[in-house]
Amino acid sequence: MALVPRLTLLLVALCSLLAPCLAANHVFTNDFIVKIQGGDNELAHRVARRNGFINRGPVVGSADEFHFVHNAIPHARTKRSILHTRKLKADPQVHSAFQQLGFRRVKRGYKPLKVENLVPLQSIHSDRDPTDPYFDYQWYLKNTGQNGGKPRLDLNVEAAWAQGFTGRNVTTAIMDDGIDYMHPDLRHNYNARASWDFSSNDPYPYPRYTDDWFNSHGTRCAGEVSAARDNGVCGVGIAYDSLVAGIRMLDQPYMTDLIEANSMGHEPNLIHIYSASWGPTDDGKTVDGPRNATMKAIVRGVNEGRNGLGNIYVWASGDGGEDDDCNCDGYAASMWTISINSAINDGSNAHYDESCSSTLASTFSNGAKDPSTGVATTDLYGKCTKTHSGTSAAAPEAAGVFALALEANPNLTWRDIQHLTVLTSKRNSLFDAKHRYDWHMNGVGLEFNHLFGFGVLDAGAMVALARDWVTVPPRYHCQAGIYQTPRKISVNETIEIKIETDACAWSDTEVNYLEHVQAVITLNASRRGDVELFIVSPMDTKSMILSRRPNDDDSRDGFTKWPFMTTHTWAENPRGTWRLMARLNSETAEEGWIKEWTLMLHGTREEPYAHLPVKDPHSKLAIVKKAHQDKKI
Repeated sequence: MALVPRLTLLLVALCSLLAPCLAANHVFTNDFIVKIQGGDNELAHRVARRNGFINRGPVVGSADEFHFVHNAIPHARTKRSILHTRKLKADPQVHSAFQQLGFRRVKRGYKPLKVENLVPLQSIHSDRDPTDPYFDYQWYLKNTGQNGGKPRLDLNVEAAWAQGFTGRNVTTAIMDDGIDYMHPDLRHNYNARASWDFSSNDPYPYPRYTDDWFNSHGTRCAGEVSAARDNGVCGVGIAYDSLVAGIRMLDQPYMTDLIEANSMGHEPNLIHIYSASWGPTDDGKTVDGPRNATMKAIVRGVNEGRNGLGNIYVWASGDGGEDDDCNCDGYAASMWTISINSAINDGSNAHYDESCSSTLASTFSNGAKDPSTGVATTDLYGKCTKTHSGTSAAAPEAAGVFALALEANPNLTWRDIQHLTVLTSKRNSLFDAKHRYDWHMNGVGLEFNHLFGFGVLDAGAMVALARDWVTVPPRYHCQAGIYQTPRKISVNETIEIKIETDACAWSDTEVNYLEHVQAVITLNASRRGDVELFIVSPMDTKSMILSRRPNDDDSRDGFTKWPFMTTHTWAENPRGTWRLMARLNSETAEEGWIKEWTLMLHGTREEPYAHLPVKDPHSKLAIVKKAHQDKKI
């Protein structure tokens, strides 16, 4: 555990190296991070006033860094405010001052969505089913084959409800464009203490009005988690007795590192789960991720949030479709977040789904025969919708399932939630409609898919296992090897680079049972989008860590210490030979160079499931435990 700070510094350093090349056209905001020499908030106020700034308060998690704003500077401009920066730096009590860059963050939803008025209770339901009028449309909660769906292909939430778990005492924060906290389906489950508006800096994260209802995104996500049950309004939330908080941070021309960091570090002991249905632009050519302050906030959240158990960060994997790769999204591909993809109601992938090896599991978005049949949930101004969609809809569903698990066992750590996700997600009927990605078995018998991760979340199975769960052993981080001899990549010719490792055996950072694997890679190419990368574990599990992206024509930036990540080797023994395979998939003459590859292994020294009872001999838990015993890992 002592290695956590070292890894934090490594990741922050990676972000610092990446930040300058993430945007070709810089935009500068009127926000500054200012470090005060031995300062407190009162001193920061005085420093701000005498230099013409307003002090918005300390940066989350920092004792001496403060958020300064200058109202005379435009919110977004193409030139740096050199005079204002120099004035701050000249102040004897200012250690450093950095003007914040602005960058794009987009909501994940694949088309404009329809809105419907509230309807009265229309039919009589059995005692077992909620009586909410839209429950029959919530096929992802109970799939009976409606709208051409496959019966029983759902989140199995009724099994969790039947065990008595509805999300009590758990708060999920929706980091988005605000939520309609006066909505009759949300207001009784709204956690005002845990909410904040970082766009307007006040405690009222209500969405800003637009004629096209563009800012309905967060309200729709909130209803999926915490909409009340049996109140005659809209549908029902997955964790309908849980609380929901609004963190309004997405509704502005440009995002800043400060706003993201403050959002992800807001009230970490009141908030259990942070749900994010947004990310870098899904255009198939962007490579982007969290900056310095944001990365530090996430790492601090998983290490210190929830009074040391760790906050859970749920992320939508992206809506860029087959021409994009979510391993180029540094939020979804982070090992600190849980990346969630989506399926539609017949089990196939949605056309907007991105694929990548960092996705942990999947939930649901659209109907198959009727694509306009999406997720039924709350909407702005007290209304309802049946057409929320995209991986925007998938991530809050996962947050709701995790809220049920946290009620079943409030002592679950952020890593326990990831282990539970791997062990209880089901292949069910999920399939790739274009037959590109089959299901495979890793070295310890866990099935995975490049689109769907370890399968669709199963709320009933997750809460059942959570009740008996024994917290997994401490996690260690092993730098398993580094390759620094440049290798040329050619068209349609696969090169292979090997690293032999003992996984830090007999050291303080020994890893015998894997969780996440990172391939930190520096490369460039005459056309970055044609590069394909694979990593093969010593137990012969092959993961595609970068797929071809036909829209990415970058020839300058490439990847600089970019941490590609895979979950596919979960629970494997990492000791032996790892292979990195690279090729250029192109019909034209292109070339590239791999300059550096660092292999990072993250996992436990001790067997993670040794003390868990096996109740079902056919379960994933039983399969993995037997594999560990047979292979004597």
